[in-house]
Amino acid sequence: MNDDVYRRVDGVREPDPTLGKGYVPHEPAKVERVPPAPDEHAAEPAAKPPKRQRVVLADPRTKSTPMLRARVELEEQTSWGTALINDLVKHQFRTGIGLAALVLVLLGGLPLAFYLAPGFAAVRVIGVPLAWLLLGVLPFPLLLLVGLAYNRLAERHERDFVDMIES
Repeated sequence: MNDDVYRRVDGVREPDPTLGKGYVPHEPAKVERVPPAPDEHAAEPAAKPPKRQRVVLADPRTKSTPMLRARVELEEQTSWGTALINDLVKHQFRTGIGLAALVLVLLGGLPLAFYLAPGFAAVRVIGVPLAWLLLGVLPFPLLLLVGLAYNRLAERHERDFVDMIES
């Protein structure tokens, strides 16, 4: 890409101000019927040959330059593309740290609760101490739910990123 597309500020390229604006979704492929060319060498006409079809995959009138520019920014690893990627990584890192802190507080708080309230630790459920149940059984469904929540939030961040790039 030429440098004239970008403005330079203190040696750092800034993105095109039209980046991500005016995205027109692609239309489905169009099929046009084309009559077959007459064959001069055929002596007798055999069964009717199938009609030729021309498949048009993209209408040349549609403009996909904003989406293309955004992808070029990311592929060329310009300062703007790097900033977009860093923003996505920060969102996912914050989500991971927040959920890890939640697990740490919940699971780390149980031994503290048993230490501060010995009566709570002495409670028995079906003949098994409550402390054993909470520390031996509770972490597994909790970690599964936290993992599913993180996966869902990370995918949401990625969808938002792709929507921002393509719109």
